[in-house]
Amino acid sequence: MSNKQKLVAALGILLVILLNIGILNWHGAGGNPLAGRMTLRSDISDNVQVFYSGEEKSFGESASTIAPYPAEDGKVGDECEIDFTAGTETSFLRIDFGAAAGSWDISGLEASYKGATDAVDLEKAAANAERTDISNLSVRNGVLHVEANAGDPHIVIPVDFAGARAASMADAARSDMIVRILALLLLDGACVAAVLFRKKFLTLPIEIFENRQLIFKLASNDFKTKYAGSYLGIIWAFIQPIVTVLVYWFVFSVGFRSGRVSDVPFVVYLVCGLVPWFYIQDLMNSGTNALIEYSYLVKKVVFKISVLPMVKAISALFVHAFFVLLTIVIAALYRIWPSAYTLQVIYYFFCMFVFGLGITYGTCAIVIFFRDLSQIINIILQIGVWTIPIMWNLDMIPAKYQFIFKINPMFYVINGYRQSVYGHVWFWQDLKLTIYFWAVTGILFVIGSVIFKRLKIHFADVL
Repeated sequence: MSNKQKLVAALGILLVILLNIGILNWHGAGGNPLAGRMTLRSDISDNVQVFYSGEEKSFGESASTIAPYPAEDGKVGDECEIDFTAGTETSFLRIDFGAAAGSWDISGLEASYKGATDAVDLEKAAANAERTDISNLSVRNGVLHVEANAGDPHIVIPVDFAGARAASMADAARSDMIVRILALLLLDGACVAAVLFRKKFLTLPIEIFENRQLIFKLASNDFKTKYAGSYLGIIWAFIQPIVTVLVYWFVFSVGFRSGRVSDVPFVVYLVCGLVPWFYIQDLMNSGTNALIEYSYLVKKVVFKISVLPMVKAISALFVHAFFVLLTIVIAALYRIWPSAYTLQVIYYFFCMFVFGLGITYGTCAIVIFFRDLSQIINIILQIGVWTIPIMWNLDMIPAKYQFIFKINPMFYVINGYRQSVYGHVWFWQDLKLTIYFWAVTGILFVIGSVIFKRLKIHFADVL
């Protein structure tokens, strides 16, 4: 082993040790959400919105639940049970009573977590409540009576969910321990497997690294020739995504009157989701057909055809880099300034790059023998853009069903772009989703590489 190889090995071991230490000292973002509920009765029909906040009394749409009164199967005057979500650090609840004048009765206000329940003392809550557009606030026989005026009627009341909070935090601590164990097994297991089966696992990465200059040269040429012969040339690569963003923005902001999402302007929320989707869409379409497009190179005995999907991945990067900068500029126009968190875009791009490349190695090999795969992928991508919260907010879905939409690994990437631009959350804070993403991506990359390697000897004959 040369000195250079020894240095690389030493740095790799040091990195693994540091990652292990970091995982062992990782703690989750806090306890699991609390399940809140209350019973309402009113003489009007309107929506009720329940916000929760810590000691700072900072209420935002992302920390709230909207529910209609009466329920679908009820009528005005009936008692209606409203379910809402509260955080473990909740110290205040803000209850909004729509916009019209009317009277409301609240009873059975409580929060629970797996059997631990804390009821709110409505007498104390009424005595310490802050009120806006409320003409009367009183408690009768354990029922909080509210007389709301038209406008923005709401009350802010102090709450103490100590019991439910303790149960949630204890459960979260157990969950964090399991996550740490899984993370260590995934990291150390991958390292051991990489060492034991390095000849098989590292063949493809080594080929890519050794041909990196050729890849960048072909990628640059691929990008330039894609629009060769047209008057506007490569400008078309930027026009289509811009038009798509404008159309979606117009439909949802003007047509459906979408307001702020996650406390940011809708256009910022939209662009942060569309930009990574444009890249994966371009990579999947062009990468799948890479071997067919470069069939004259595939037939050459001395050419390393394993670099061709990488060529398409790098070619799509030029447009993606432009739109990432555009996203940052748009956010800045709304006074959402770049920060240290913004640098995470590089990490999330790498995640998307590896994920897309792993799939593409498999699809570009299969499509040579099954040409219909290209059309199937187009259909999947058309459906996929609506199954990920790109143009809609995941908070619209009940919390117990949200995991269904998080199964798609692209959720991790798109949510990561948003956290980088305006969410101000580090990627390791959601270690559960990070473990899931890299486990799925690793499996897909290995499967794609194996398929590519097994079918490679037949490419030239079929093409």
